[in-house]
Amino acid sequence: MVTDVITVKPDSNVQDVAELLLTNRISAVPVVDDGKLVGMVSEGDLLRRSEADTEHERAWWLKLLMGREILAAEYLKENSRKVADIMTRQVVSAEPDTPVADIATLLERHRIKRVPIVRSGKVAGIVSRANLIQALATFRKKAPLPQRIADAELREKVVSRLASEPWVRPSLVNVTVTDGTVDLWGIVDSSVEKQALRVAVEIMPGVKAVNDNVLVRPVASGT
Repeated sequence: MVTDVITVKPDSNVQDVAELLLTNRISAVPVVDDGKLVGMVSEGDLLRRSEADTEHERAWWLKLLMGREILAAEYLKENSRKVADIMTRQVVSAEPDTPVADIATLLERHRIKRVPIVRSGKVAGIVSRANLIQALATFRKKAPLPQRIADAELREKVVSRLASEPWVRPSLVNVTVTDGTVDLWGIVDSSVEKQALRVAVEIMPGVKAVNDNVLVRPVASGT
């Protein structure tokens, strides 16, 4: 996570926040009040603004259908000068010991770009999609060199790995290993399963190459 986090206060000026995002090349900032995380302001919160002539334009009949409360909320977000009025209050956050996989799940599930890391209510850091991509890019440099594994042992590991996957039917797949090269034989129901089988074997330590001889079961035509 990034620990040097730029934050703003609820009474900060909206235009100042826009300048802060541009200057620091970031897409969002946590909003902190008395040391506690109270919200987030992102580029999305600043898209519809009266100063930029990007506020919503609604037909009169649609305004009637939307109701006063929704229209008032839109007006507030498009015109207020204070961060407190435009920020997102329901913030998705995580703790410092949250596994990286769980962070990725949060980003994907909530369709957000960053997750504040909070300790005792205070912002301790932030993890963004870019941070996860950076970690992926450096993984190869940190990964240990593959070790030589005997063919018989490697075959056992491959068979065990495939058997552990719920989408694999082990009885329909055969595996042979020669000098680290794995040959896959068998039949599956779809091309996606065929590709997933190959990948499941390719990523295993000790596998040099994969010869994919798996067949996709023909789709029976209705008569």
